[in-house]
Amino acid sequence: MTIKLTGRIDSSNAAETEQKINSQIGDFAGELVLDAAELEYISSAGLRIILRLKKANKTTKVINCNSEVYEIFDMTGFTEMMDISKAYRKLSVDGCEVIGEGANGKVYRTDPDTIVKVYKNPDSLDEIHNERELARKAFVMGIPTAIPYDVVQVGDLYGSVFELLNATSFSKLLAETGDYDELAKQSVEILKTIHSTELKPGELPSKKEEAVAWAEYVKPYLPEELGDKLLKLFNEIPDSNFMLHGDYHIKNIMRQGNENLLIDMDTLSVGHPVFELSQMYLAYLGFSETDPDDVMRFLGITRETSEKFWNSSLKYYFEGKDDAFINDAVIKARIIGYVRLLRRTIKRSPDKTDIIDNCKKQLAELVPAVDKLYF
Repeated sequence: MTIKLTGRIDSSNAAETEQKINSQIGDFAGELVLDAAELEYISSAGLRIILRLKKANKTTKVINCNSEVYEIFDMTGFTEMMDISKAYRKLSVDGCEVIGEGANGKVYRTDPDTIVKVYKNPDSLDEIHNERELARKAFVMGIPTAIPYDVVQVGDLYGSVFELLNATSFSKLLAETGDYDELAKQSVEILKTIHSTELKPGELPSKKEEAVAWAEYVKPYLPEELGDKLLKLFNEIPDSNFMLHGDYHIKNIMRQGNENLLIDMDTLSVGHPVFELSQMYLAYLGFSETDPDDVMRFLGITRETSEKFWNSSLKYYFEGKDDAFINDAVIKARIIGYVRLLRRTIKRSPDKTDIIDNCKKQLAELVPAVDKLYF
């Protein structure tokens, strides 16, 4: 139940206000939310009302406080005893440059110094706070990442604000310079830092658990023998507590001055690096197999340039390995990528039969030739 608090609550109207609130609550026993968006002031008499409500209903929380009202709650210690949150600053992205887009959100540059990631889900506040914590965790562990410093409201949606002084995405740098080899080298440097960062068990979600669920989902859509083998191969991938980014591509790497930074940290997980490579293959080549223009829409570069960048990334990531080893690793990454793409397409866009048919065809050709999905 949400109850709106308006105007001023002080000794002159506290008794009447409390009576009105209690009449609205009645026998309700669920979560109680006090919306303070229109509350201008609250005195000690009003605070005592909040305190009694909290004692009667442990779930009571206050949302959308303006700065002055929040300061009253904070100074009196209420923020330590119950959930009280400030109102979110409103921001418009009309006319702003779109510098990236993923499954969960779209990233805008609002001014030369600032970008905001607007989440597509209207109920995304938990996701936003989770991503902020993941970004802080990665930063402390030595991953070069931008940390969001504010949460804003964008229409009916919410977003995270990052300060990136004149930062430029690798996708834009690649489109402007064509220097795919050097940018791939720098990209792999960050990727190796991520993949060499070990966490304690349970600190981040397991990518293997997520991937096994992909294989279980697509199994009924494949020939029985193929589906059985795929699920077995996924289950046999070794568990790992080394970090994965989960959505690693050139739109999520930003150059700020002489420093390269990662954004979009909500997909952090742990697992074998083959899972990371499978996602990268999809971003650079897989998504555009049935639609060559997809990579231009997604990354802002031609498919030819994207393929060159992918091949250079493999060269630097597997430095010292021969071509046979690299080709074998790519086949394994592609298999995982096709399973992921097949599951996503069946769930979200079942009418896109060209993508579904291509995934099934590739899996039918590749899976019989492998005996494991890791390197």
